[in-house]
Amino acid sequence: MAEHHKLGATGETLAANHLINKGFSILAQNYRYKKAEVDLIACKDNLLVFVEIKTRSSDKFGFPETFVSPRKIELFLMAADEYIFQQNWLHDIRFDIISVTAMGKGTFNIHHIEDAFH
Repeated sequence: MAEHHKLGATGETLAANHLINKGFSILAQNYRYKKAEVDLIACKDNLLVFVEIKTRSSDKFGFPETFVSPRKIELFLMAADEYIFQQNWLHDIRFDIISVTAMGKGTFNIHHIEDAFH
């Protein structure tokens, strides 16, 4: 597995564990619809959260969350709409970004941005 794929998988695991520690249940990972993907879909009480995860080996070129493009958001929302439709979800939803930055020596900084976009 390429190094950046390992880093991305580590970021997804850390983000999922972060949500679980906050009391969320993970409903789906890497949910795909057409060309769109949602990294994590989590639920707590009557709140469904769609999460984009951005992982970087450093913040040398900026914080990971700044790399979520308008096109990525458009595709992300399309996939979320499909999931909501398929599940007939009638409660609250939220769109979050979790950025994971490697800090060296196996440590990571996790930044959870709730309600990151609409």
